[in-house]
Order: sequence, then C-alpha cells, then structure tokens
Amino acid sequence: MSSPIDPELRKEFDAATRRTLRQRLDYSFIHTIKPVLDDIPWRSFETMEDYRRWCREALPGWLGYA
Repeated sequence: MSSPIDPELRKEFDAATRRTLRQRLDYSFIHTIKPVLDDIPWRSFETMEDYRRWCREALPGWLGYA
C-alpha cells in the first residue's frame, strides 16, 4: 500500500517537469570555489607521481585528492 504524496512535493515535482532540459541542467550544477585548484587556470607535471605529491601537499583534504 502506498502512502499519499505530500501536496507540496507534488507541486514542486509538477513545476520541475515543466522546465526545459536547459533549465534543469542550469539548476543542477553548483559552482564551488576550490582553493588552490582555482588559483591559476592550468598546471602541468612531469609525472603522475609529481601530480600526486602536489595534491597531497597543496590541496585541502576535503577536496578528495589526498
């Protein structure tokens, strides 16, 4: 037996189904400033080990590169 759908949730769902794909994509991505990574537009490394070492030493752990 299914439980009744909350009218507020149903209203939000119905509104979401009327959005275009472009609007749904725009709403789905949140820009997060990433310290150190966003400081310069690009970096290059001689080896993968150099890159991994830089990640361990330079990036905060919460970014997931440690």
